[in-house]
Amino acid sequence: MDTFAADLLDWFYTHRADLPWRRERDPYHVWLSEVMLQQTQVGTVVGYYERFLARFPTLAALAAAPLGDVLKVWEGLGYYSRARNLHRAAQIVVAEYDGELPRTAAELQRLPGIGRYTAGAVASIAFGQNVPVLDGNVIRVLTRLYNIEEDISQQGTRRRLWALAESLVPADRAGDYNEALMELGRLICRPRRPQCDRCPLRQHCQAYREGLQEQRPVRRRRPRTPHYDVAAGVIYGTGSNASRILIAQRPVDGVLGGLWEFPGGKQEAGETLPETLARELEEELGIMVEVGEPVVRVKHAFTHFRITLHAYECRHTGGRPVKRGVADFAWVTLAEMANYAFGKADRQIIAALLERPRQLL
Repeated sequence: MDTFAADLLDWFYTHRADLPWRRERDPYHVWLSEVMLQQTQVGTVVGYYERFLARFPTLAALAAAPLGDVLKVWEGLGYYSRARNLHRAAQIVVAEYDGELPRTAAELQRLPGIGRYTAGAVASIAFGQNVPVLDGNVIRVLTRLYNIEEDISQQGTRRRLWALAESLVPADRAGDYNEALMELGRLICRPRRPQCDRCPLRQHCQAYREGLQEQRPVRRRRPRTPHYDVAAGVIYGTGSNASRILIAQRPVDGVLGGLWEFPGGKQEAGETLPETLARELEEELGIMVEVGEPVVRVKHAFTHFRITLHAYECRHTGGRPVKRGVADFAWVTLAEMANYAFGKADRQIIAALLERPRQLL
């Protein structure tokens, strides 16, 4: 083992965080933690990880659960495609692999939601395979160590980084080494104000020697994020549904797929928000409404766009709901909404309704 890897591992064994998925190497637990850690900070993941395992303690239990239950436990963690892919992959593992996760990175990548990074992490950490990982933390460490000037958003640069990462994996301790690289990027080699004075690899770092560590990695400026105004209806029923609100389930294969929402949609040019809402509800559910007073306005950011969600009270005036542009719908009380998985913006609408309930509890 070269001195670079030895210095990194010495630091890791002394400073590594005590995280629940590190206390044993159960492949299901390693896989779950790696999926949750995508796009999410460690401090947020720990509680979700423990609650998820309490509800689905085995891979078989996860596979057997309804998707709605999985999304409900995941609620608030965001990037819900991770949960859908985790659930589908668990079903495939039970059906086609006798309930045991594949041991190699190549086989793992055949499962939904497992790309090269996650496959490498699970294969090396859970099964001791000598394969690399390359996430944002590792990219940052390597581009600084080797003072890589190329734009990391370019495919050629990514290929170079994967080849470099693969060449550096020590043959006998790949799992610990990969975790150490990621931990170094998270704790020391941070995006801003890296803690170079505390870094165990400082003497190996070319960017540090040149004073360029805060200029690495190089990435092109992102285009401006588009913004959309979206109208949503808090639709009160009539007759037997007078104490209930209509909610809709989003199509499983779209953004926030499988989650429930207050139905509505994006404002088109020339429309007022009430006109948008009336049109969307007719198109998606086949109903007519009388749009009333605003309930709340919520700003929310997705990966590639931002929205301002305008929620309005509505009275159902005609048409029986049908599943035109939604996966399902339900008439529920405000209290019953706790049984359904909603995205963050819709949970803020629920919070606003709870502050001014209208005899719905």
